[in-house]
Amino acid sequence: MSVRHLEALFHPRSVALIGASDRPGSLGSLVLRNLKQGGFQGPLWLVNRRHAQVDGEPAWPDVAALPQVPDLAVVCTPAHTVPGLIAELGRKGTRAVIVISAGLKQPSPDGTGTLEQAMLEAARPSLLRILGPNCIGALVPDVGLNASFAPGNASPGRLAFVTQSGALATGMLDWAQARGIGFSHFISLGDSADVDFGDVLDYLASDSATRAILVYMESVKAARKFMSAARAASRNKPVIVVKAGRGADGARAAASHTGALAGADVVFDAAFRRAGMLRVDTLEALFDAAETLAHARPVLGERLAILTNGGGLGVLAADALDLNGGQLALLSPATLAALSACLPSTWSHGNPVDIVGDAPLQRYLDGLQVLLAAPEVDGVLFMHAPTAMVSATDIAAGCLPLLAQAGKPVLTCWLGGTVVAAARTAMAQAGLPSYDTPERAVAAWLQLVQHARNQAALLELPASTPQAFLPQRDQAQALVAQAAQAGQEWLTQAQVQNLLEIYGIPTQRSQRASTVDDAVACANRLGFPVALKIVSPQIVHKSDVGGVALGLDSEAALRTAAQGMLERVARLRPQAEVQGFTVQAMVLRPQAHELIVGISTDPVFGPVLLFGEGGTAVELSQKHAVALPPLNAALARDLVQRSGLARLLAGYRERPAVPEAALLDTLRQVAQLACDLPLLAELDINPLLADAQGVLALDVRIRLHGPGRGQPVAPAIRPYPQELEHTVAVAGTLLRVRPIQPEDGERLQAFYAHASAADMRLRFFLTRREVPHSELARYSQIDYDREMTFIALTPGDAAAQAMAAEIRVVCDPDNQTAEFALQVASAWQGKGLGRLMLDEMLAYLRQRGTQEVVGQCLVQNKAMAVLARKAGFAVQPGPAADIFSLHLALGAQADPSAAGA
Repeated sequence: MSVRHLEALFHPRSVALIGASDRPGSLGSLVLRNLKQGGFQGPLWLVNRRHAQVDGEPAWPDVAALPQVPDLAVVCTPAHTVPGLIAELGRKGTRAVIVISAGLKQPSPDGTGTLEQAMLEAARPSLLRILGPNCIGALVPDVGLNASFAPGNASPGRLAFVTQSGALATGMLDWAQARGIGFSHFISLGDSADVDFGDVLDYLASDSATRAILVYMESVKAARKFMSAARAASRNKPVIVVKAGRGADGARAAASHTGALAGADVVFDAAFRRAGMLRVDTLEALFDAAETLAHARPVLGERLAILTNGGGLGVLAADALDLNGGQLALLSPATLAALSACLPSTWSHGNPVDIVGDAPLQRYLDGLQVLLAAPEVDGVLFMHAPTAMVSATDIAAGCLPLLAQAGKPVLTCWLGGTVVAAARTAMAQAGLPSYDTPERAVAAWLQLVQHARNQAALLELPASTPQAFLPQRDQAQALVAQAAQAGQEWLTQAQVQNLLEIYGIPTQRSQRASTVDDAVACANRLGFPVALKIVSPQIVHKSDVGGVALGLDSEAALRTAAQGMLERVARLRPQAEVQGFTVQAMVLRPQAHELIVGISTDPVFGPVLLFGEGGTAVELSQKHAVALPPLNAALARDLVQRSGLARLLAGYRERPAVPEAALLDTLRQVAQLACDLPLLAELDINPLLADAQGVLALDVRIRLHGPGRGQPVAPAIRPYPQELEHTVAVAGTLLRVRPIQPEDGERLQAFYAHASAADMRLRFFLTRREVPHSELARYSQIDYDREMTFIALTPGDAAAQAMAAEIRVVCDPDNQTAEFALQVASAWQGKGLGRLMLDEMLAYLRQRGTQEVVGQCLVQNKAMAVLARKAGFAVQPGPAADIFSLHLALGAQADPSAAGA
């Protein structure tokens, strides 16, 4: 479930309070007081089984006795009564319930589960939605709804606040009231037994009264639903999150380097970034970011210029920017000359631009005009400290018209209290972000920059590349399944090599030896020098016991090294079972970088990919980054950038650059491996050698899930559904039909560019010459869990293939209704391709259990209307005279493996 019946939860026409009371201090009396004082205008019915009147209002003994069906019920009764009440409300026809009651984690009376499980079972037949249990409730000031026991009401506003913490909710409400901050919604999720973050984000994403969504989070249950909802919401409005539990205690211990490095908090960071959300550290920063993002101009770069009337203020701001990874704009000679022409000779002659403490209004205006016009400046921080020369109020009034019309982001900092209060108020009324210290202003700029980066990732079109290497997924899955059935925890070296070869990951061939003599024989076959490694299921990190010897150039050296390994293992790990040795031809690449690429399984988000600096001291390095698979080339490049290794790998002095394509391909293939093999628990490639020759996986360990070793967790982002690819014959030509990929952005752009003006109008209902970049990105970077686009490609190699048709469908979060659009290239019209694509999409929707398909077409699009009728659609007059509405009831039963696979 997702947004179904949430309108009844947050915008009810009537409310019933179950457990209403007038006993002072009781939960029922507190909620009743808030419901009355909130100003709700609809009917409010009170249920109390003992009293016919509560707080001067009539009361009913039970749900069945209520005079009408309430849209929303609020339950404040003891935990053991809740399942029965939910069942009664469902039979009555109520669509949403807020369960404020706590204690539903305790066992149910029949001992078959918990009270919470019994509550959900009772709600299921009627599709009743439940907020809570164990929550503060919900406030929606615009409709006068205060269905909570919060100590007060919320003021109307355009910020939605969603929290898992009840204690935090009450404190935050009081804090916001004191600062005049209003809300469109104030929602306490409690235990999130039914309605969770994904549901609420989906609902608020399309709520016109909500300008930004603020989230306080402690945990996530349904990761894939959360990611889909968060990505959709972030495309519409800022979503800003504070996540509790940043400390090292939250990191999960694991057997591999990757598992140890990819702790839980950095995985949440990766998830928020991938969803286009902004993470901040404090609740104060949460509201700062909301105001900043809601009012600031679009961020087109990261270079900040600082204009101030106090040199110390400028230094503090510049320091804060530098210490937090920001970029101070380097002013060009032309900009410096323009500033020198309008400022006194004592100005700072650099950035920060100190216009000196005695600056009159005109000096502010002149300096601002130069910086706002400078192409090397992407944003301006305007700072003012009070002086006796001119009032802050006059400065604000004089600068406001210029600042309000600026084409780039401008942030203001008014240092002081009462003297600058009027200036701050003027800025706020004009929608200009204002801060009371240089550090907060710089933090706000960095929030803008980070949010812009995350949004850019949502809109980035990867370069069109030839057909990617497609691994034999079935072969890989069979290899892993066979190992799991044999009870293996770690794959053997031979199995690892086979798996890497299947995925096209370059590796050095090695041979397995059971004895020292076998190792000598292997070395002679491979040729000296060789590397020797101990093999034992109990010894994962071989270097810990001296289990790796490099550069062995003779039989004698090899025998000495092998014997030494056996002796050390016997002394240091007497319980370890030594199965022999791995012998590998020595790789001589002295200028290669040692990297690590790995996979670990996060209990919430599933497979996580790690990249960074490798080697024996890998845990000591800070140069690592994680990402959620799957990856395309753009996401893989971003992972390298965030690791801090991009400049190093680009080459320096005598060290040549690492070919980027080779590294990115390996990252993408490892990510694909993680998506394809759910039994894979952990993988370490350490080191992955990288130099001018490319990359080479030297030491690789792969661990599987199994009894006592954790269970597979599905990827948080549904990977590309390769299984839907196939070939069809149209008019004697074989076309490749497959789901769209992010790399198809250029191909899609060409498809629209070559369409006739008439075809474009029929497709988009308006005349347009081209489709904007942001739209192309949105159309090609789809969420396969909720939407699907099939494209038909003409014959030829990957680079030459052109689109002959596309059909696009978007499902609602509940998978009830899907809306489609279809376009066929002019040269392929009239050949049956349109019907084939429509049938393709309908078959897909039936498989995933979608109930109905809808669409619209212009009345003059007679071909589409005929095609729709032939496919069984009802074609009827639409919302406007020139539009037909198309509707088809599928009535299919859901295939549980289709929608969420």
